[in-house]
Amino acid sequence: MYSYSSNNFSKPEPILLFPVPVLTGTTITCIFLFVIGIFGNLMTMLVVSRYKEMKTTTNLYLSSMALSDLLIFLCMPLDLYRLWQFKPWNFGNILCKLFQFIGECCTYSTVLNITALSVERYFAICFPLKAKVVITKGRVKMVIAVLWAVSIVSAGPIFVLVGVEHDNGTNPLDTNECRATEYAIKSGLLTIMFWTSSVFFFLPVFCLTVLYSLIGRKLWRRNRDTIGPHISMRDKHNKKTVKMLAVVVFAFILCWLPFHVGRYLFSKSSEAGTFDLISQYCNLLSFVLFYLSAAINPILYNIMSKKYRIAACRLFRLKRTSRKAPYMANDEGSPAWTESNVST
Repeated sequence: MYSYSSNNFSKPEPILLFPVPVLTGTTITCIFLFVIGIFGNLMTMLVVSRYKEMKTTTNLYLSSMALSDLLIFLCMPLDLYRLWQFKPWNFGNILCKLFQFIGECCTYSTVLNITALSVERYFAICFPLKAKVVITKGRVKMVIAVLWAVSIVSAGPIFVLVGVEHDNGTNPLDTNECRATEYAIKSGLLTIMFWTSSVFFFLPVFCLTVLYSLIGRKLWRRNRDTIGPHISMRDKHNKKTVKMLAVVVFAFILCWLPFHVGRYLFSKSSEAGTFDLISQYCNLLSFVLFYLSAAINPILYNIMSKKYRIAACRLFRLKRTSRKAPYMANDEGSPAWTESNVST
């Protein structure tokens, strides 16, 4: 996860890293995101799991992302506690390691699921006949399971890198802190983990840029050709799907870029105090954006997908709808929730 406390703060008394008004505003914002994120991601998972028509390959990936975002929000109370009082840490060593492991693991899972989903859309749009045979729900479920396994293994070192530490010569009850361990810092493992996390961000971003460029070029070339009405309608749906997924990817990049900038400044601040204050406030911004990224996807689905809105209304019985009509494949207003013509 993004929050590794600096060793520069060695006072035995609990201190605040930021002014109380800043902490209060941040806490209120995070509580609002908590409510939206828990409700929105839980609704996404229920919509996909409850209705057979919604269990498309695309929606399976979106449901997996919703699960990782939901787990992230379950760790928010401990993060807010550390924001107000990063020491002493009063919840034990195991919980210190576990909640940061969950955040790291879910972050990896989200970016891997976004990348895999984009690869699937690339093949579905650029090689539709082959994709219809190769991309099945069963295989997508296997891919998702593998992605979660990779995320768990990649985040595993957190159990060694993070723990409850206290300043030498001080009372542990006053200075216990959930932070990077001295062993992790001295051995260089913390630096390796930083680079690993950066690879999990920048490499997928590069792949996503290439994939969506190729998809855009393919759709643009099709528009220049004379094609039948069936293919034209399919491409119209594909454009809506790509548009929505591109917005989701852009939101992810926007929310996570400050984190990597802040971490770079943090590494510099350990060498010299020049960037120390900037690093702290950049980390505070990334703290809020971290939870914004976990809450924003259901909002985007609701705004951009008519089919998602209809399914949500059906889930909560807010609107009487025909059992069949809302899920017709020809629904032009339902971009990322229309790929229902896949094999099982």
